[in-house]
Amino acid sequence: MSNQQLIKSAHIWFLAVLLACGLWTVAGKAGIAIQDQNSNQNTNSNARNANMQNRNANRSGNKNTGQAAATGEQAGMAGMSSQDHDFLMDAAMGGLEEVELGHWAAQKGTSEAVKQFGQRMVDDHSKANAELATLAQSKGITLPTALDEKHQKDVSKITRLSGAEFDRAYSKMMLSDHKKDVAAFEKQSSKGVDPDLKAFATKTLPTLQEHLQMATALNPTSSGNSNSGGMQNSNSNSNRNRNKNSNTNNSNSP
Repeated sequence: MSNQQLIKSAHIWFLAVLLACGLWTVAGKAGIAIQDQNSNQNTNSNARNANMQNRNANRSGNKNTGQAAATGEQAGMAGMSSQDHDFLMDAAMGGLEEVELGHWAAQKGTSEAVKQFGQRMVDDHSKANAELATLAQSKGITLPTALDEKHQKDVSKITRLSGAEFDRAYSKMMLSDHKKDVAAFEKQSSKGVDPDLKAFATKTLPTLQEHLQMATALNPTSSGNSNSGGMQNSNSNSNRNRNKNSNTNNSNSP
């Protein structure tokens, strides 16, 4: 082989080696790039998964917190029967109404008896309301602090009146309300489940019975009509008996 051919062959091998090295370098860089890309993708994926887990954990925590806040009253009521709960809420609302109307009666009443009764309602029911609120708080229950729509309408209906008309309507309402109150507290004091609530009903009952007696005295016409009716019936029976005896005596006379 001539020198020229040897030089040409050497050049070809040199170029082949250079080409092979270039291809190897390019392939190596490409592999590194792919690895970096995969690594970045894995990192980003892991970061997204971590963020999703954190968001899910936050949602669960917030949801549980909200549920705990919403059911806080229910948790306090877990050991209370439905009868005890109903009595507790009714007593609280009724007490608020008695105090509200009592203020109006003490200021707006015409007769001194109505004024005094109204003030007595404010004093006694404010004390009972405070005791009941403390009892409920100890059980994790929040009582209403304002009248609901139904009781507010009852108060508005009475307070729109004035003079003797107000006295009559207020007295009549107090008689009706305290009949119901006494019956409810008697039932709770004997059949209540919660011992604290039962003790409260037993303690408060004598005061409500006294209120009922006072409310009855404010409504003499209601009891008076009943007594009058009884007297009329008695007089009628007496007259019939006298007439019967008179007719018998007349028939026996010669």
